[in-house]
Amino acid sequence: MRNKTSLATGIALATMGIALSANAGEGMWVPQQLPEIAGPLKTAGLKLDPKQLADLTGDPMGAVVSLGGCTASFVSPQGLVVTNHHCAYGAIQLNSTAERNLIDLGFNAPTMADELSAGPNARIYVLDEITDVTAQVKAAIAAAPGALARTKAVDDLEKKLVSECEADAGSRCRLYSFMGGNTYRLFKNIEIKDVRLAYAPPRGVGNYGGEVDNWMWPRHTGDFSFYRAYVGKDGRPAAYSKDNVPFQPRHWLKIADQPLREGDFVMVAGYPGSTSRYALANDFDATAAWTYPTVSKRYKELVAMVLAAGEANKDIAVKYANTVRGWENTLKNYDGQMEGFKRMGAAGIKREREQAVLDWLKSRGDAGKQALAAHDTLVALGDAARKTRERDGVIGNVGGALGSTALSLYRLAVEREKPDAQRESGFQQRDLPGFEGGLKQMDRRYVAAMDRQLQRYWLMQYIALPADQRVPAIDKWIGGNDAKAVDAALDRINASKLGNVDERMKWLSADRKAFETSTDPAIQYAVAMLPTSLKLEEDRKLRAGEAVIPRATYLQAVADYNKAQGKAVYPDANSSLRITFGNVMGYTKPGNSKPEDAFTTLEQVAAKATGKEPFDAPQAQLDAIKAKKYSGLADAKLKTVPVNFLSDLDITGGNSGSPVLDAHGKLVGLAFDGNWESVASNWVFDPTVTRMISMDQRYMRWIMQEVMPAPQLLKEMGVAPKK
Repeated sequence: MRNKTSLATGIALATMGIALSANAGEGMWVPQQLPEIAGPLKTAGLKLDPKQLADLTGDPMGAVVSLGGCTASFVSPQGLVVTNHHCAYGAIQLNSTAERNLIDLGFNAPTMADELSAGPNARIYVLDEITDVTAQVKAAIAAAPGALARTKAVDDLEKKLVSECEADAGSRCRLYSFMGGNTYRLFKNIEIKDVRLAYAPPRGVGNYGGEVDNWMWPRHTGDFSFYRAYVGKDGRPAAYSKDNVPFQPRHWLKIADQPLREGDFVMVAGYPGSTSRYALANDFDATAAWTYPTVSKRYKELVAMVLAAGEANKDIAVKYANTVRGWENTLKNYDGQMEGFKRMGAAGIKREREQAVLDWLKSRGDAGKQALAAHDTLVALGDAARKTRERDGVIGNVGGALGSTALSLYRLAVEREKPDAQRESGFQQRDLPGFEGGLKQMDRRYVAAMDRQLQRYWLMQYIALPADQRVPAIDKWIGGNDAKAVDAALDRINASKLGNVDERMKWLSADRKAFETSTDPAIQYAVAMLPTSLKLEEDRKLRAGEAVIPRATYLQAVADYNKAQGKAVYPDANSSLRITFGNVMGYTKPGNSKPEDAFTTLEQVAAKATGKEPFDAPQAQLDAIKAKKYSGLADAKLKTVPVNFLSDLDITGGNSGSPVLDAHGKLVGLAFDGNWESVASNWVFDPTVTRMISMDQRYMRWIMQEVMPAPQLLKEMGVAPKK
């Protein structure tokens, strides 16, 4: 075990201005804060020694892994990994066809030899080490002569640190910034490259309720699936091969042997994506007034377009299922946030909190001037960035799958002319396996006719932009300003051969000259667009460089203010490992007087069933519920099997699939959603209504025993089927 960050001894928390108190519920705590939250953890009900949680590669923390967008955990010594069904949805879709749709049917590999590849880009990241590199990054920033140079200095240092970190074969490293750049840490992971699908329940279980129930309570979803991690025979990470063997983790979670009840302690370790609780009020206002409603409207239009096409073409329905689900999840989340903002008066809260910090800084005289100036700079930078938001929300989509693929390939050829260390991130040697995997699996998520419709949608959005938002290179490529010109441009680009996988793979190794002399229309589009793309990228880097120092200065002031008020401070989520804890509890919905129960049950699943999607529970499930076949998994208090449960934990996107652990560190469920009232907590946390929705492990086991039996996996997890 290696852990350069000595958690148990207490870290220099003052570098982030952290207060000395914390409460259950709110807080996505970084591991370095465990000494601070040890007391509150025990008060909330943790039975383990908090020092045990400080060992990030020990038990139980060492069992928690990242999927690069979701969280998961090892649950057997043979590399079996449990996560959410919706986290494995892409892998399920990749292995589905119109004739054998595993999304609908589910999948259950009777033996390891029957498990299916989750795709060339599927990854499992096992945390190995965290190193504080704050001093190095801050020194690089301080030495840079200007804004653009600051961004380049951080980029260059990051590449150097990552390259050194990844000298160990099979490692994947990433630099994370915390509290606006007041702390930097380098995370080192074992990168498992051979990930296979072992089990997924049918859609009528894994996505029961669909988008109708998404973010809603009460909930009755069996949101779970199993992967297995494979490595080479030497135990090192390796690309997919039939000769690979199951990865043997040092630690795996044990299934809870005590019933979970309301009021019980629960905690989650996971990789939450992003929150904006320290964002400026102006940024919040712009998001609530423009970004969320604009994106939601567009996604609704795109969803309707693809669903209509999918009705007539099942190939489209299968290949775009994962894309549509992502759009639907985002738009509903944004709609929920906008509703929540209005309900809680979030704009006023953000203004009030920001003004309190500014007033405190003013009261400090000269000591507060630097942070006040930093705030003014951030406000000005935000206002400047928003001047092109209409353009920025459209131009990345105008070329469709063909244009974006060609642009990436051409950029790779350009970057390959440089030494690897000088290439842009995403185009280095370390990125090529993922690059190649994306090219290979494009066929599984692409239908030419559907992509053309999507291209047309975005081009029509583009030509509707104000004149000052237009891009000369795109205008020239379209060759006009009406639907006729758009259709002509689509005719040209869709004559490209890049829809063919062999053609795409050919261009993967082509040099710059080959691109610039090509007659393929998508390649020509890429050659025409790259200069503009590079200029816009440089503009973003310039803004980032201008913001790096004032952001760190102002957010340190926010932390100092909160500390002065006796409030705990934790960084915004940034996809790095976090811990959140609290208790199982219901809540009362705004406008209601009757509290919501903390658990849902099997009988409620049957009561919701209509026989039609999304409430089309499998008949085997309905029969078992009717016969009260509880398989020894019924809760004595509920007198039936629990399905989902609520707790007051603080999570966000990326936490999906996170293991929910009881007071003894054993698995009691999987986090998969938040309630409707919680989604606004990405910006303003409201403890009275923010709840995490989890699937109870007893329901998972019941499904695996009575609905789609998997005795081989239950035995592997040490919970043989009950009678």
